[in-house]
Amino acid sequence: MIRVYEYWRSSASYRLRIALNLKGASYETIQVNIAPGADEQLGDAYRGVNPQMRVPAIEVNGQIIGQSMAILEWIEEALPGPSLLPTDPIERLEVRAFADTIACDIHPLNNLSVLKELRVNYGADDAGVRAWYHDWIRRGFDALELQVAKRTPKAFLFGETPGLAEITLIPQIYNAQRYDMNLSAYPALMAMAEKCLALSAFKKAVPVKPEA
Repeated sequence: MIRVYEYWRSSASYRLRIALNLKGASYETIQVNIAPGADEQLGDAYRGVNPQMRVPAIEVNGQIIGQSMAILEWIEEALPGPSLLPTDPIERLEVRAFADTIACDIHPLNNLSVLKELRVNYGADDAGVRAWYHDWIRRGFDALELQVAKRTPKAFLFGETPGLAEITLIPQIYNAQRYDMNLSAYPALMAMAEKCLALSAFKKAVPVKPEA
């Protein structure tokens, strides 16, 4: 059985749920409350699970590994089911570049630990944190919207089935909406989100707060 240590509202955890659902894999989730004030990821118990003290982490055959993008590669390589990447090497490169714009350029700068740093050590108020959050999403989404607009239309961003690009995009849109960002400047990205969220694999992955 695959175990995923996650926080229900974590976008990196959301990525893994989508990918595992697309592969048709069975898995269980173990909640680690990373919300400010709870900070379970910083405790000794979770540090023993994942020394990086972040979610998600995945446990397979008794071994626990962190970092969502590395885990997504493992899911693609180790699990049967629809491929999350195109077969053509150049198209694979395009998909990875799209995904990394989110995972490397947007997400790390909007991580909870960064937002906490802005508040505690740089005196940012709620409006300042929100402006910071929106700015980094805007920079990334401006580029991604243009990238999508230049491509020959397909059923999904890079092919006839959803894959790594959609797996990273949908959780980032969720984050943007949580922070009340106006996304009307990104019609191609939003149309893709609507299409994906009509699919069972994405519907089942949507963040829902677990019952206490």
